[in-house]
Amino acid sequence: MRMRQRGFTLIELVIVLLVISILVALGYPSYQEQIRKSRRAQVKADMMELAQLAERWYTTNTTYQTFAIPAGLNVSPRTGGTVYYNLRIEVAPRAFTLTAVPQGPQAQDRCGTLTLDHANRRTQSTGTAEECW
Repeated sequence: MRMRQRGFTLIELVIVLLVISILVALGYPSYQEQIRKSRRAQVKADMMELAQLAERWYTTNTTYQTFAIPAGLNVSPRTGGTVYYNLRIEVAPRAFTLTAVPQGPQAQDRCGTLTLDHANRRTQSTGTAEECW
């Protein structure tokens, strides 16, 4: 009597590897874009928080001129680790503009540099407002 062999043939393994590689090739870019989107959402929340701080400053001092970003709030995310955005502010007596400049891997984001001003006007250096804000 002959023993029957068990297992997979080489062609079956190659087909499985091919299917897996196709799925990874299609899915990985989408995954990376979602990661960039979540980092962008975080910096937008950080920018809104800084804008609220600036508005409180203006309410108390009747000028934005002396407002500065508090220590530790000039990067996003704030929780340590890799910095994906640097935040800066330009102030005038009755206006401010917050700017978020992407860093490292986030520099490939489709929206580029994000800005928010005292009148809640939002702009981006590339991309459209619908996909960035």
